Amino acid sequence: MYLCKMFLRQKIGLALFVFLFVLTACSEYNKVLKSSDLEWKYEKAMEYYEKEKFYKAYPLLEELVTYYRGTDKAEDLYYVYAYTDYKLEDYLLASHRFKQFVKTFPRSEKAEECRYMSAYCAYLMSPEFSLDQEPTYDAISKLQLFINEYPRSARADTCTQLIGELEEKLELKAYMAAKQYYKMQDYKAAYTTFENLLKKYPGSKYTEEAYFTMFSAKYELAMKSVASKQQERVEKATKAYVQYVDRYPRGKYVGKSERMYNDLIELKETFNVVAK
Repeated sequence: MYLCKMFLRQKIGLALFVFLFVLTACSEYNKVLKSSDLEWKYEKAMEYYEKEKFYKAYPLLEELVTYYRGTDKAEDLYYVYAYTDYKLEDYLLASHRFKQFVKTFPRSEKAEECRYMSAYCAYLMSPEFSLDQEPTYDAISKLQLFINEYPRSARADTCTQLIGELEEKLELKAYMAAKQYYKMQDYKAAYTTFENLLKKYPGSKYTEEAYFTMFSAKYELAMKSVASKQQERVEKATKAYVQYVDRYPRGKYVGKSERMYNDLIELKETFNVVAK
């Protein structure tokens, strides 16, 4: 019983200590926020930032960047301000802040870094491939702009890699759109979308599947066509078959393609019978 009471007192004592510590800390932070001593606010803002208490640093920095504008503290303040947005994962605002830093301090030794960070934040905002890809195009543009402005930068290679990742996402979106058209039996749209994919991404990893599905789309159109258009569509499907097997004579879809091609030949022979 005595041990239980002692344990309970220790638990209460610890809880009280934590409560008083938090209360004191909150009280100090409130004093900093309300203080008119800007030098103290500056010191505390930098302290909070260094300790990664970004949510505490942010309101102070927001006030200080305006007050210290045009002074010798302005550059470091705005630099930290931009990174605080980044650390808080507000990438839209961070990208803007880094860009503004470059405009405001174009001769700063941090200008290159901030130009890169502005583009990198745009990269981080690129959504999943299934969503609208306008932010992805924007990110590619900003990363390419960095490469153009700093072609000899060590960060230029990183930007090239990031652009490659984003282009793969756009390629995947185009591929999935073409596949979806095919599943929906919109064979004309499927063919056109795959054709555009090959034009835009000639080295695509989906190239073989694209050529096979283009043939398959032409095949379906021919087999399901009305009589008046069937002969013409059989000819187009046959050409699409040749296009595929010429490129991939040992491709993974060759067996299936040959069976489909034989269907087309049989259908083609019926035209000759009718003609006689």
